[in-house]
Amino acid sequence: MGREEVRARVLNKQRIKCVDFHAHPVTDTFRRAMDELGIDVMEEDGFPLPAWSAEDHLRFMEEAGIDFTVLSPPVPHVHNGDDGAARAAARAVNRDTAAIVRSAPDRFAFVGLVPLPDVPGALEETAYAMDELGAVGLKVATNMGGVYLGDRAFDPVLEEWNKRKALVILHPCRARLRPENVITGTVAAIYEYPADTTRAVLNMIANRTMTRFPDIRWVVPHCGAFLPYMMQRFTGVSGILASLGMMETVDVKAEFEKLYFDIAGDPEPTHLNMLRMVAADDHIVFGTDFPHSPAKVITAKKRHLDANREYDGIRERIYADNALGLFTK
Repeated sequence: MGREEVRARVLNKQRIKCVDFHAHPVTDTFRRAMDELGIDVMEEDGFPLPAWSAEDHLRFMEEAGIDFTVLSPPVPHVHNGDDGAARAAARAVNRDTAAIVRSAPDRFAFVGLVPLPDVPGALEETAYAMDELGAVGLKVATNMGGVYLGDRAFDPVLEEWNKRKALVILHPCRARLRPENVITGTVAAIYEYPADTTRAVLNMIANRTMTRFPDIRWVVPHCGAFLPYMMQRFTGVSGILASLGMMETVDVKAEFEKLYFDIAGDPEPTHLNMLRMVAADDHIVFGTDFPHSPAKVITAKKRHLDANREYDGIRERIYADNALGLFTK
């Protein structure tokens, strides 16, 4: 199922009331890929891959009141230094995920996995995932082998994504250098994930990624991580650096305004409000992080969000209407 079919389903507002932009199919194929690549998930992320099946996911969607989900591959990222092995892993994961979508096309779409920092491999897999398998976009890590989004080495890939007006979902990946013997350096989800998301997006802003490639539709996870705090600081510091000739002058606000944000994680009681201080309400979408977040936890959070009168004016926009901004541009 390609982008046009997904657009038609999301436009059917009588049925689509809630779209999930942050969920991961943790398939046997992905697990095998980690083993074959020699990637130790616990060493990499400090958190085990959770159990998952398409049946369990559909059951969770029914319980949580979610009509449609855009599946994105989980982490760790598939590239571990061997371009050929990474290409094979990405191809296997994409084929498997496409088969899941074909089994429930009214409930699922997916974004494809590309083996960056291998640029030729990423271009090849972009075409295969989108043209042959029907991916609605791509998933990309914040850093790939220590090379961050915003690096000009990735420009050929971004040029292709821009031509395709691709939906691109970001997901944090552990930085290559990490502190030892502290909790923030052990369990990546506590600190390293939001830190790496922030690091990657600031690098994209500094390199004017969003204005140089204006037709890519970027989705940043977890309420923008530390970005609500960093935007004011980065605006000030980048201006100083530009005046000293240490970086290009950049319109931070113009770059930032092109981004979308999902609210996976813990949007209440503070994160969503912090995000809304810097991001427009029509650039915020729903996300669950299932199955890494347990179904019971997600449904409890969603019930609380549903009952919070503070969001009466924007809840429907976050759940579904803003999806139009991602599927109809």
